[in-house]
Amino acid sequence: MRLSNNLMFRNNLNTILNNQQEVNRAQQQVNTQKRVLTASDDPSAIASSMLYTDKIQSNEQFAKSSSMLSSRLEMEESVLENIKGAIAKAQTLTVQAGNGALSDADREGVAAEISSLKESIFELMNAKSEDGGFIFAGYQDSKQAYIYNSGTGSYEYQGDQGQHSIKVAEGISIKSSDNGFDVFEKAGKRLDVDQTTIVPATSTVYVQQQGAFDTFHRTNYNADPTAPANANTVTINFTSATTFDLQVGGTTIDSGTFSGNKVAINGFEVTFTGAPASIDFDLETPQKQNVLNTLNDLVNTLTDTSLDQEQYKQALADATVGLDNAKNLVSQTQSVLGGRLNTTKRIEAANSDLDINNKLSKANLVELDMAEAITELTKHETALQASQATFGRLSNLSLLDYIR
Repeated sequence: MRLSNNLMFRNNLNTILNNQQEVNRAQQQVNTQKRVLTASDDPSAIASSMLYTDKIQSNEQFAKSSSMLSSRLEMEESVLENIKGAIAKAQTLTVQAGNGALSDADREGVAAEISSLKESIFELMNAKSEDGGFIFAGYQDSKQAYIYNSGTGSYEYQGDQGQHSIKVAEGISIKSSDNGFDVFEKAGKRLDVDQTTIVPATSTVYVQQQGAFDTFHRTNYNADPTAPANANTVTINFTSATTFDLQVGGTTIDSGTFSGNKVAINGFEVTFTGAPASIDFDLETPQKQNVLNTLNDLVNTLTDTSLDQEQYKQALADATVGLDNAKNLVSQTQSVLGGRLNTTKRIEAANSDLDINNKLSKANLVELDMAEAITELTKHETALQASQATFGRLSNLSLLDYIR
């Protein structure tokens, strides 16, 4: 078989081109640090790596969401802490206001300070998040959470009971806000008697020991709307000049003795004139009141010079219980919020670990072992150099060269 010059040139040229292609491919692998450059190189690895890419991108979004959630929860925590601090200061001033030695001018000074605290709390309850939404307005976060209604002279909640959520992991969403209804509107007012129902009107009924009365009220108050009209009516029946029976809803539940014109039992004190056969009054319906209205009532009490000493004392008791309940409600919210923040931190750590595993798995599928790649590149470059040198020598061969 004869070998023509064209055949030798073509074979050597193909060898050089093939080696050049291998060198280019190896160089591209080193430059991109990827083992698989096209889908045809390893279809299975590419398919799996795309799934890991989707997971990595999802985790990146979850990381951003977690960061946003943490920021919002920390902001709300700061706002609530400031509100609680202002309430605590108001409580201290309320105790100070109970000092019987204070003059009317002194009370007005305390009222001015409490009014300033009220305005501060009002601003905090209308705090906004980083996106401009009102933190405590629920889903209605484009609307101011609290307003002052000059017609009723009270502060009113304008939001709803919704809570925003942020997705921080597959199948996991965490509340990113608390609405004002849950945080502020559920603070209980002091349990009391209904002053408008006392018969005869010449009698007075005041709660003097709140703890004992609270137990009595919770035990005997009937909240059933279908209950008889007198279900919550308390009656003191005088059975002699020194003894009495206590009835609730017409049923005798207790009895005792008294002297003079006062009866003290279950935390409340009844004062009467003359010798009535009985005294009736109703247990007041349990009510809720936000801290702004509690402070508003307290300011009005401190500036009202028409109140007698007992009325003033009762109004301060209303404020004391209302502020304490409001502060406890804020503390409970902070506790739940702290739990959500801790959960967020744990999920962030879990997502970070998962992200590392996904990137490692993807790297194992399509990324390059640099030591192996450089060795492979060197091998192909050597082969290319050898084929080029061989072609150079073969191209110079001829019969004349052989004769010489």
